[in-house]
Amino acid sequence: MLFGNARIFAGGRRFIRGGFRVENGRFLSVGTEEGESPEARDLQGMTVIPGLVDIHTHGNSGEDFSECSEEGLRKMAAFLLRRGITSFMPASMTLPEEVLTKAYRTAKTVHDAPQEGEARLVGINMEGPFFSEKKKGAQNAAYLKKPDIDLFLRLNEASGGLIRIADLAPELPGAAEYTAAVSKCCTVSAAHTDADYEQAKAVFEAGATHLTHLFNAMPPLLHRAPGVIGAAAERESVFAELICDGMHVHPSAVRAAFRLFPGRICLISDALRCTGMPDGKYMFGGQEIFLKDRIARLADGTIAGSAADLFQCLRNAVSFGIPEEEAVRAATVNPAGQAGCVDIGRIAAGQRADFLICGPEWELLEVWKDGKRMV
Repeated sequence: MLFGNARIFAGGRRFIRGGFRVENGRFLSVGTEEGESPEARDLQGMTVIPGLVDIHTHGNSGEDFSECSEEGLRKMAAFLLRRGITSFMPASMTLPEEVLTKAYRTAKTVHDAPQEGEARLVGINMEGPFFSEKKKGAQNAAYLKKPDIDLFLRLNEASGGLIRIADLAPELPGAAEYTAAVSKCCTVSAAHTDADYEQAKAVFEAGATHLTHLFNAMPPLLHRAPGVIGAAAERESVFAELICDGMHVHPSAVRAAFRLFPGRICLISDALRCTGMPDGKYMFGGQEIFLKDRIARLADGTIAGSAADLFQCLRNAVSFGIPEEEAVRAATVNPAGQAGCVDIGRIAAGQRADFLICGPEWELLEVWKDGKRMV
């Protein structure tokens, strides 16, 4: 299948004018000369970007990864695909081991038996339970624990090795030792933390290369107390997640984040089960949350996750003044890399043919996965 006359985000680097060829579910060739054949489909200058990769999403459509059945997880995956997210990592919550074990086994089932019409499950984001009570956010304090390598190994085995990101608070006892061990298996992320600069530095030196939802559930960057943000920003190996729903982080701070972490931002949704649902009361990690006017909060007013999907976050980033190339990279190439995925997130020869066709105002027109049109 040949496409021509498109504005393509090629190779994960820049936009070019040209075309591309898809065969057997993968990009065969991409370039300025491609698509000039009369048989090519004329995309009339529309924008083509890779399918989005959300490495931190809890749920949507009334379903939550930590609690749902296989049917519920597949419902989540179908919603994501319709919204241009072709690959995803469901994020778990701070919950008892038996609850997490069941959720991780469900993820393995969906991963091992993918179905058409669903986003590709590429791994699990283990958000908790090794967090600071002071910065727990919407995590359930009743189930917080100190870093436990054996618990990680048990859960990873239950998932069939699907944990791709494991989160922890750097100030907890044993955090550096946990990081050194677990970073051999997956990406380790600093999260829900009250760590000072030295504590954060220790886990980054031990092998952590990720920062969960930058600015949220962590101390601010201060000139005499740079904390975890300062320790992460000065290391070129560390990527930072950013919730760009327009609620969690002010547009000015979004612009600042892209300057603090040049080329190292991963846009995430941190979406909850209320995403795609009407205002009302929902459950999240064993706690009630209340969705009103696109903001989800606990009963005490604490902001929980978001009610936006990743495509909305991408559009927001562009509207906030982030250059298109940087915004697209942050929703595709960067998260794919942090998830350890080598064949998604880029429009390049040999990559999976996951791509979106967008209008001039970033309207989502078509969704393609593995070379087949889904939407």
